[in-house]
Amino acid sequence: MKKLLTGNEAVARGAYEAGITLAAAYPGTPSTEILENMAQYKEIYSEWSPNEKVAVEVAIGGSIAGARSLAAMKHVGVNVAADPMFTFAYTGVNGGFVLVSADDPGMHSSQNEQDNRYYARHAKMPLIEPSDSQECKDFIKEAFDISEKFDVPILFRMTTRVCHSKGLVTFDERQNVEMKPYHKDIPKYVANPANGRVLHTKLEQKLIELEKYSNHSPLNRYEWHDKKIGIITSGVAYQYAREVFGEKASYLKLGFTFPLPKEMIKTFADEVDKLYVIEELEPYLETQIKAMGIEVIGKEVIPVCGELNPDIIAEAILGQKRETVEKIEEKVVGRPPTMCAGCPHRGFFYELSKKKNVVVSGDIGCYTLGAAAPLLTTDTVICMGASVSAGHGFSKAFQKNDIDTKVVSVIGDSTFFHSGITGLLDVVYNQGNTTVVILDNRITGMTGHQENPGTGYTLGGEPTTQVDLVKLCEGIGVKHIDVINPLDLKQTNDAIEKHLGLNEPSVIITKWPCVLKKSKQDEIAEYDLANRQKSIVISDACKKCKMCVKIGCPAISYDQQKGATIESSMCTGCEVCLQVCPFDAIKKAGEQHV
Repeated sequence: MKKLLTGNEAVARGAYEAGITLAAAYPGTPSTEILENMAQYKEIYSEWSPNEKVAVEVAIGGSIAGARSLAAMKHVGVNVAADPMFTFAYTGVNGGFVLVSADDPGMHSSQNEQDNRYYARHAKMPLIEPSDSQECKDFIKEAFDISEKFDVPILFRMTTRVCHSKGLVTFDERQNVEMKPYHKDIPKYVANPANGRVLHTKLEQKLIELEKYSNHSPLNRYEWHDKKIGIITSGVAYQYAREVFGEKASYLKLGFTFPLPKEMIKTFADEVDKLYVIEELEPYLETQIKAMGIEVIGKEVIPVCGELNPDIIAEAILGQKRETVEKIEEKVVGRPPTMCAGCPHRGFFYELSKKKNVVVSGDIGCYTLGAAAPLLTTDTVICMGASVSAGHGFSKAFQKNDIDTKVVSVIGDSTFFHSGITGLLDVVYNQGNTTVVILDNRITGMTGHQENPGTGYTLGGEPTTQVDLVKLCEGIGVKHIDVINPLDLKQTNDAIEKHLGLNEPSVIITKWPCVLKKSKQDEIAEYDLANRQKSIVISDACKKCKMCVKIGCPAISYDQQKGATIESSMCTGCEVCLQVCPFDAIKKAGEQHV
């Protein structure tokens, strides 16, 4: 049977066919759909973990127990998971273990575009790179075999285009892979210094054997055509190169890229007249090949920043600028991202934006858009959880230098569970005075509505214990906690004013469901979502003051002649604009208007 699958779907299918028992992840674009699709296979225990470190540790536990296990995450998630990952490379596995890193060249949905192939070399983990959906399915199966054969965890590196592009995939039956027996083995699995020294030596020997294997791996192959040009490439860059050169070049297509197949590379280099390395982001392959004494052209012509495509490669190497539709700059209207109409974060950021002498330390999520016009509220966004701890650092630096500036740290509910709790613990323990605002929209919003410890449901939809944010913050030691409706601007302003006047740690929890969330019946009743009425502008009453435009709602537009209007198909009835209008020109659609 063949099906059209994305790379993420194919990884889930391949892991299922490989007979895995356990999979764990934290959602993050472009990796999210791997676990979402894994959940359909009831033979596999699948979970959303609170963060990537926990996900890797859960999968490590499964592997040591004897089960084939997988952890998946986006590239920056590997930074969070690096601690256990590096040590597990030393100890080795029992059941096969694969860590999927979904890199994001071009930063489509990320704060950087780091190249995680370097993690493989740094952590001394074999590296596998698929270039299409069929390879995603086939290579993940091979990865588990290699993991068990050589007693090593595997880093499986994908990129956004591989994750999200679709291709035909041939299905196979699930392998009946029995749990390997678990035997207590202190020298292998207890990573203390004495054991670690021995394990490091063993790992270096494994890498020598793995390099020998890489020269005969089915994941690496020659494609001989015209030998005037030779191209060494991997991942989706192979697809781009094939599109540009076709059979006018020969290829060394690498799928097993650490340790590198040096014998294959030398053979290939000797056979071609001119050698190029085409790879996205860093000169990972190129640097190692040049260190072998082989003359090769790479980042001299291929960009080191951003996502590649065939047009970039054709222009960089062949000097050919491909014909395309030229855009007319003066007619192209910019469409920056914005919070959705009815987003519960909008009212809070609007009220916070009016406060003076305040620094807002932001975080990763939809609410990152609090930094965008017209709100322009957020001062910094660094990484998951940094809003709380960096905000604490801001505040301590201000205090030490007698600077009278209040700091507000803003973080989402899922992000708080991910890595904000320890930051808040730090604020309380070290007697900080920041206000931490937890934007609880009842779901993990930005990555597509995944459950988290605060929603009351697991990845599989089973009811579970729901974390009580108030009790959690009280348990940490926070004395001042308020839960508010962020769509009620007076309530929101009063809470902000109260907490800005405090001189010790405090927490505001804004609690309202994401406007795009498919809410359950109890939630619909709790927030009275079924009875919300759209808002309209009474044209005769509009004074063209543009106050409603300042909230940045995409449903509101403004015309110099007509004034403000609200697009009915977009309005969700949140009523933030109704509260902002100083002339009572915005009403509920069902009201009588005098």
